[in-house]
Amino acid sequence: MSESNPYESPREPEPLTTVARPSQSVFGLREFNLLLVSMTCSTIAGQALLLVVRFQVFEISNSALSLGMLGLVEAIPALSLVLFGGHIADSRDRRRILQATAIMLTVFAALLAVASFRGISIVALYAMVFVVGVARSFASPAYSALEAQVVPTQLIVKAATWFATVWLIAAMLGPVLGGFAMARFGATNTYGLIAGLYAVSLVTASFLQPRPAEPRKHKESIRLSIREGISYVTGNQILLGSMALDLFAVLFGGAIAILPIFAKDILKVGAEELGYLNAAPHAGALITMLIATRHPPVRNAGRNLLLAVAGFGVTMLVFALSKSLVLSLVALFFSGVFDGVSVVIRKSIIRLMSPNHLRGRIAAVSLIFIGSSNELGALESGVAASLLGTVPSVVAGGIVTLLVVAVTAWRAPRLRDLSLKRLAVEAYSREVAKDVIEASEETTDRL
Repeated sequence: MSESNPYESPREPEPLTTVARPSQSVFGLREFNLLLVSMTCSTIAGQALLLVVRFQVFEISNSALSLGMLGLVEAIPALSLVLFGGHIADSRDRRRILQATAIMLTVFAALLAVASFRGISIVALYAMVFVVGVARSFASPAYSALEAQVVPTQLIVKAATWFATVWLIAAMLGPVLGGFAMARFGATNTYGLIAGLYAVSLVTASFLQPRPAEPRKHKESIRLSIREGISYVTGNQILLGSMALDLFAVLFGGAIAILPIFAKDILKVGAEELGYLNAAPHAGALITMLIATRHPPVRNAGRNLLLAVAGFGVTMLVFALSKSLVLSLVALFFSGVFDGVSVVIRKSIIRLMSPNHLRGRIAAVSLIFIGSSNELGALESGVAASLLGTVPSVVAGGIVTLLVVAVTAWRAPRLRDLSLKRLAVEAYSREVAKDVIEASEETTDRL
């Protein structure tokens, strides 16, 4: 591939060392930088928004179940529409999708700021989370598909690592910013700040080049289009195994949704400390990501993925039994360290194993798993805390996570033996083969 034009399709195979050439930098790509900034602002805004909403819901209701219901309210639109969102991402201009969802979030965050003048209601808070779920169902497949389009094939692992790294920085800053602004300036100003961040994301996305969908040789219905994406994932043991591992580990092992209860009732701290607790896992994952940008986990990736998820389960057990703010922060920090390894490997798998015409739909299926683990996991956390008690519910979740790792290692041997380096070479070879076929078809058409 010519280094003077990073978007030029390769016309003949290069040495396999090109796949991981360390001197190539993704930050020399304008489109990569624009998408990164847009994603960063949107993530900071979204994480800050969720923290403030959770804090206010618990303040109004003083109920663990109400916190769990927030996850369900976001999951309903996010999970029911995301497959359609994946179809749209593969059939429409992905940049336009980002613009439309950013406008929606900016407007509704601004409306929430206005509503806060007279005292916010729990209904308005649930409504905002519902809107976030709708926006996510369309924006997330578009973001995921664009991530692999703005870099050449040989830089996909590096790009996936940097996207995950910066996302984690934003996810770490978001709760801290939300908690700090809420404590210092109140809900109205905090929601106004969040609306401003969404607006910056909108403006940045507008500078991306148009990304029209690839023309399809045969028209197909929405139902068949969605089924194609689902079939591709379910027929691939590595994709399905990595997604399922994340789903069940976070679904049962996570405790983020009920952190307000730990903060108020167990650790006896306020909104600002709650922000630190929310940010601690992201800080740990950030350290992992920064290391991965220099040393991508290309070898023994499957084994490392399983060990990382097991480590996550152990740290959640420590957190559940802690009554010290410092120990809780440390446990959450290391849960993020292990989760960071998982994120880098999982994102790289999806980018490397997704054909471009299916990227949106495969991302949508992935988001079904992630959304189920996060939003339905939040519901599970709230219900389990109501039935079993806060601490026992998290202990039980950590144990289930360890069992999930054992079953996955047994049932998915291809995932267990995965090497990202081998996947990168195979992906690069597919791109070269595709270019040769397209060139041959063009020559045939001219003749």
